[in-house]
Amino acid sequence: MISTGVISTGVAATARIAAREDGRGGTALPVLEGQGPLAPRRTRASGTEARVMLVGAMSGPLGGDRFAVEAEVAEGARLHVGSAAATIALPGQAKGEAHYDVRLTVADRGELHWLPEQLISAQGSDLRVTTRADLAAGARLVLREEQVLGRVGEEPGRLTSRLTLRIAGRTVLDQELACGPGAPGGWDGPAGLAGLRAIGQLVVARPEFEKEPVTARCLAENAVLFPLPGPAALVTAVAPDARLLRRVLDEALASLTA
Repeated sequence: MISTGVISTGVAATARIAAREDGRGGTALPVLEGQGPLAPRRTRASGTEARVMLVGAMSGPLGGDRFAVEAEVAEGARLHVGSAAATIALPGQAKGEAHYDVRLTVADRGELHWLPEQLISAQGSDLRVTTRADLAAGARLVLREEQVLGRVGEEPGRLTSRLTLRIAGRTVLDQELACGPGAPGGWDGPAGLAGLRAIGQLVVARPEFEKEPVTARCLAENAVLFPLPGPAALVTAVAPDARLLRRVLDEALASLTA
């Protein structure tokens, strides 16, 4: 069931995606529902992998909005989720912080590629993003997050982003980033972003990393790879713009999945 409507402080909407083995060597999507600002659309499958595109049906999230996306991958299923365009956090008529919550669940032998386009924090916006991924021990995950602070020639809005990864019930990553007006001091100083405006995280979880963990190393001038306390690795990068950030993360993904 999809929940959507206008509440006193904005719009609330939840979209859900579920992937299952189809019994013919592919992946079925028994649940694919969305409404209003969240519109998941099935696209052409690739081999055994089902593909879904998130299409923004309206502007947002705006001030006071509450959006959520839930994706569940069952045992043996493979799912790739992208988005048709960048998400732009904007100020709205309603006051208050906007929320965008992502909940991902992957069972044993399941695989999820979560690769949305950038999130842009426009001037005057106030957005809190929370992403939580829960994996079984034998699950696979590729998760990319990219945040761009401000459109061209403008200051960013307030952006708070929390990313949590659990594998077999164990928390292996729990980090939070706060940027923009009202964020803790120093976020844009020499020990922070130092004026750079594109931030990215790439999480790759593979059972093979249990026996052969990745080696911590620098990937570029402002990018680092290091192992997590589980069969997973994290790449963190900052760059002057979204194009350069994507290039670094793409190169990192290629090296981790070769």
